[in-house]
Amino acid sequence: MFPSMFNSGVNRALEETVAFAERRHQILAGNVANMDTPDYKTKDLSVDDFQESLKGMLKQEKGGAGSVSPGESAGLTGSREPMRLSKEQAIQEVRDASKQVVYHDGSDDNLETQITQISKNQGMHSVAVALLKSQYRSLQTAISGSVNV
Repeated sequence: MFPSMFNSGVNRALEETVAFAERRHQILAGNVANMDTPDYKTKDLSVDDFQESLKGMLKQEKGGAGSVSPGESAGLTGSREPMRLSKEQAIQEVRDASKQVVYHDGSDDNLETQITQISKNQGMHSVAVALLKSQYRSLQTAISGSVNV
């Protein structure tokens, strides 16, 4: 019973998020380190792909791939969904176009973009660590049977 308590649900999702953020940080730091390298192409891990994989893992743990959220089962995703997706797609196309800039030395790296990505990644890592710490603190409180403030 104990291994599944620690290796499933929220704790597992938070641990995977921390691990992803650490791997991504290494890649983004490598981009900054190689910024002056001619013909260097930036690398990154897809946050969207990671989040989709994480959702799939959580759905599978809840009861299989066929499970849906309460909003989906009640039909609350509604007709506004296609409009929102088209706006997001338009914004994504603009972002993708700006990533295609190649500089005079053949690189596609931009210090401001990399620092922004590192900063966002650090925020994701910090939130996941804080939430994981809170989860374990709650577990420690439950085990000890007293609240120490």
